[in-house]
Amino acid sequence: MNTLKNILAIALISVSVIACKSDKEPEVKIVETTSAINANATKKLDPNATYAKAEFGIEGMTCAMGCAKTIEKKIAKMDGVKTAKVDFDNEIAMVEYDEAMVTPKTLEEAVAKAGDTYKVKDMKTVTSFSSEKHKCKGDCANKTEAEKAACKAKCANKTEAEKMACAADCKKDCCVKNI
Repeated sequence: MNTLKNILAIALISVSVIACKSDKEPEVKIVETTSAINANATKKLDPNATYAKAEFGIEGMTCAMGCAKTIEKKIAKMDGVKTAKVDFDNEIAMVEYDEAMVTPKTLEEAVAKAGDTYKVKDMKTVTSFSSEKHKCKGDCANKTEAEKAACKAKCANKTEAEKMACAADCKKDCCVKNI
């Protein structure tokens, strides 16, 4: 019995010594760093710049946490953008930007890059951001009064959970990741 144990022990040690790698070169792995994120986080704004405010609607958003936040982050990371806020409930974005670095066209392109289905509508330069509600403004424009009332009721009756959740049938990247 002792002899059998000794033979098994020697066999296991021999197999492990033979099976181990004898490569002397270390394995090199490339790891992405977050330097790009940190660079955007510490971006400097020119205090002498002329800042403009743009307000525009965004069509195609289906959820607050995925769609609206994705667009907001994309715009906020742009050089020259001082503030960016996307309001999912009202389907509106409010952006303050350096006129020398950012144009309304580049803001529109940033929204388009955030997702294929997002579309900018009614972009206008304002002196101050409006506090009035813009619910269903674009969606209800060409509807009868009854259809407009139903549309506004649909937008107004969403619970906080519904606002934070993605639609079950949403195929956008922002929702696919969260489902």
